[in-house]
Formats: sequence, C-alpha cells, structure tokens
Amino acid sequence: MDEIVVGIDVGTTKVCTLVGRVEEEAIRILGVGIEPSEGIRRGVIVDLATAAQAITRSVKKAEQTSGVEINAALVSLAGAHVSSINSRGVVGVAGEVIDEYDVARALDSARAVAIPHNREIIHIIQRGFVVDGQDGIQQPIGMHGFRLEVEAHIITAAAATVENLRQCVGAANVEVLQFVLNPLASGDVVLTDTERQMGVVVCDIGGGTTDLAMYVDDNIWHTMVLAVGGNHITADIAHGLRMPTPQAEEIKKQYGYALKSGVGSEEYFTVRPFGEEQPVQVNRRELAHIIEARVEEIFLMALQEIKRSGYDGLLPAGMVLTGGSSDLPGIRQLASQVLGLPVRTAKPDKLVGLVDKLSSPAYSTSVGLLQWAAAMQDEEMPSRRDRSRYRPKGESRMNMEPVKEWFKRLLP
Repeated sequence: MDEIVVGIDVGTTKVCTLVGRVEEEAIRILGVGIEPSEGIRRGVIVDLATAAQAITRSVKKAEQTSGVEINAALVSLAGAHVSSINSRGVVGVAGEVIDEYDVARALDSARAVAIPHNREIIHIIQRGFVVDGQDGIQQPIGMHGFRLEVEAHIITAAAATVENLRQCVGAANVEVLQFVLNPLASGDVVLTDTERQMGVVVCDIGGGTTDLAMYVDDNIWHTMVLAVGGNHITADIAHGLRMPTPQAEEIKKQYGYALKSGVGSEEYFTVRPFGEEQPVQVNRRELAHIIEARVEEIFLMALQEIKRSGYDGLLPAGMVLTGGSSDLPGIRQLASQVLGLPVRTAKPDKLVGLVDKLSSPAYSTSVGLLQWAAAMQDEEMPSRRDRSRYRPKGESRMNMEPVKEWFKRLLP
C-alpha cells in the first residue's frame, strides 16, 4: 500500500502544505495548499491567531485538492533562535559485537550536554563513529569492538518559539510529527550525492531568514540561521525609491538585478512614489545598486559564518542557492564573487502530480519535507543517512526502555 505523507512549510512569506503519495520512483504530489503567511516575522510567530488562520487555510486548501484528511504532518522550522553544537558520546560495548542498543547509548551520551532549560533539541544527527580508536566508520552495527564513540551534531531551538508554532499547527487540527530545520529539508532535494561527499553548503534564502547547512563527507557538519532575507531587499527598495512595500516587491520581481554592473545605464522603468501625482522614470541601475548592497551583506554574513565554523577549507563543491529569493537575476554571480566559491541555483525536480507551481526554488523546503516523511515511513531504513536524519515522532526523546531492561538483567 502506498503511503501518504504531508509537509507544512511555515515561512515568513508563505505557508505551503503538500500532500504526497510515496511511489516506487518518486513522490506523487496529490494536494497543494499555498497561502500568504501572516503573523510570522523572520521565521518566528508574532501573532498566534493570524498565523494559525493562515496555516489552517493552507491545510484546508491541500485537503480539498487532494481529497485526503490531514491530521499529522512534518513542519519546517527556521528563525535566528535556532543554534547548533557538536558533541561526542563514548560508551563501552557490553558484548564483543556492537548492536543497535550500543549505538542508542552512545547517542544518548552525546546528547548529555548542557542544554539550557529554555531550549529544545530538534535534531540529533550522527556524523560518524569511532570503534576502538578507528575513525571514519559510518555503520558500526555488527562490528567487533570494546569502545564506541559517536560524533553528533545537535540542533536546538527556543522552546517557547517551538511551542508557539506547534500550537498554531494544532489549531488546524494537525499534529506535528517532527520539526525539520529548513536547510536540511532543502538539502535533501537540491544536493547531489557527489556534492554532499565533497563538501558543500546549502543556502536557503527565504523572505525573513537565510538558512545555512554545511555538508562534508556526506554528513551535516554545521547549521545556522541568519535573520535576514528577501523581505529586507524589498524594504530597502521601498525606502530607497519611496514607495509602498507591495509595489516595491513587484518592482523587485519585475526589474530587480543583484549586480549593478549587469544592467545597462540606459534602462528605465516607471514607478509612482509617495507624494508624486505623476509616474516618474527610474534608472534600473539605481534599483540594482540598492539590491546589490543588501545581497552582498547577506553573503558576507554567510561567509563570516562559514569561516567561524572552521570548515571553510572543506567546501570544494561551493554553495547551492535555493529559496524564493535565489530566483533574483544576478544573485549567483554576486554570491560567487563574495564567497570565492563555485555557486549554482537549484530547485526541486523529478516531481510528478500537481507540480505546476512547485518547480521553483521557493518550494525546495516544502518538497524536502515530503522526502523526510517518506524516509521516516521506510521501515527498513537501510542506509546510515536514513537512520541518522529521519526519526519518527519524538526524535529528541530517544526510547531507552530496551537499554534499561538490558541493564536490569545485568544487575543482581
């Protein structure tokens, strides 16, 4: 029987609910519900009632187009409140052969770090194992050894912010199976296996935030959310050209360019600023100058974060841009100039079903959530990557009951 999966991407600009059916070759999109986002700023809920209404409208629309009743979903998470740390867990192996309980104990040891009471663990991602001093081991189960170490990447978020988002989704009568950080969902859709292995950074530029995830040796090494995005570019245009924000957004989409040098000096367009009775002519280079300053700042912040992580020399595959704002013409060239890395722009592909609106970088996270949900429902989960990234409901509360029972058998 084909499984139904649901993802809700709650962004600053839009709320997108997707319903998909897991088929052998791909995920077939059965239902799409896209609504303008309200009550959300920079990835954080600022008005519970309006945010809940926007999510509810999106869910209802997806239910109508798919004919499926939605009662549980994976939900995207972003915002500057998200942070990450790397941790290491060490345990002794009870028998001579490492089993899944040893791996569970090692991960539980890795998560025993000082997390403030106002933070909630969102992901615990295993990066690799060390068995009796031998590192670089991806899958230790079944191996002989006496000492097991695990390197883990732990992503946390503000507990109150997470609870507010859970409450808004709950108002639509939908249970949150798991929160998924935006760039991790996007990365599953836009990255190739070669890029993951060589070293690459995903940069998901949304309306309110820019989300980064660094992959090295097919593992997630660093994650970060910057509180700046496409809405800041729109606000700069609105201030610089003295016009309403909705008009500035349309001007950005229609005439925007991220590199001033890429625009001809004789190109003009017509706008109607505040206080003017008649439309006026604006040089397109002036618009590009405004946009370039903000986009350059975004990539300088990203570069600073990459260098702060200490992994800046491990990214031969460069950066993959996605998210709605990555559609801006010239942004790839500017990113490459600022970062000194190869850069490409990516969007979801190999989609089937109701995909007319989804072939855009703006929907990478939305489609990625379905990929996560599909992998969670894969009972076998054969690969290391599946086991490390995709956990069923309550991932951050690891089930240690089998381990406790095992210890009881050892005690007198």
